[in-house]
Amino acid sequence: MRYFEVPERQRGAAEAWLERGSGIPGSTPTPASAVVFVRDGEHGVETYLTYRPGNSPLGTVGFPGGPVEAHDDEPLDWAGPVPTEWARRLGMDGDVSRARRAVVAAARHAFEEAGVLLAGADPMSTVESAEGAEWMSSREALAVGDVSLAQVLGRRRLVLRTDLLRPLAHWVTSDFAHRRYDIHYFTAVVPDGQVPVPLQSKGVWGRWVEAAEVVSDPVGSRLGDLVGQEDTVGRTVGDLSSPGVQCVLESVAECSSAIAFLARKRAVVTRNPVLEVRDGRPVLRLDWS
Repeated sequence: MRYFEVPERQRGAAEAWLERGSGIPGSTPTPASAVVFVRDGEHGVETYLTYRPGNSPLGTVGFPGGPVEAHDDEPLDWAGPVPTEWARRLGMDGDVSRARRAVVAAARHAFEEAGVLLAGADPMSTVESAEGAEWMSSREALAVGDVSLAQVLGRRRLVLRTDLLRPLAHWVTSDFAHRRYDIHYFTAVVPDGQVPVPLQSKGVWGRWVEAAEVVSDPVGSRLGDLVGQEDTVGRTVGDLSSPGVQCVLESVAECSSAIAFLARKRAVVTRNPVLEVRDGRPVLRLDWS
């Protein structure tokens, strides 16, 4: 059993939910995907975090990601495990279309939010750089829904490299939240030559951080102060990120290298924190069994 603090931005909703009594069904969670990029740093494994204002189910600070969109169903050139295999890996046996959308959405958000393109001219190569005005224009068009990832890749005759992704975790936002995600986390390394860069119009902050350093400061504000935004300064990791992000950061911190993290065998188990009262305050309970 493990308990997480309810972020300050969600406490009003949590208290209102508890006042209405248990057993009330939550809103239907929106399918979503996120990508955890890892690399070897000077003092340990690093991961790329981004800042998002507002009240996202992904947290104020988290990994590049977001909701699945209808256009993630569009056909595109595909390399790597076939969708039926992805359905098995993600625990979606019998729902191949859903698994395919989750994979495409992960790649789309990685490119849109961080400028990392998991694609190449053929199944064995990757784009050497996704920087410059033309690439940024494509990312901006993706962000507002003017184009799909399939269109971006098709215009450049690129193949989506799904073999570069590894399934990592599956989390569902607690029932009390106004906005809920049913989110699949994937992990990958940034292809050689590419550099993560925040989206020009929306990206405020994105940075490689040492995972062990972040999780070693659970009650301090080191991460929030590093982000440096009005709604992050002075806040703890638990107040800035979702339970899913916190647990992923801990799993990254446990590994001796990026390769070890990518190679680790793991079952994708659905985690759905439950809201309850503990010591007079709302908390999220997670059953690890």
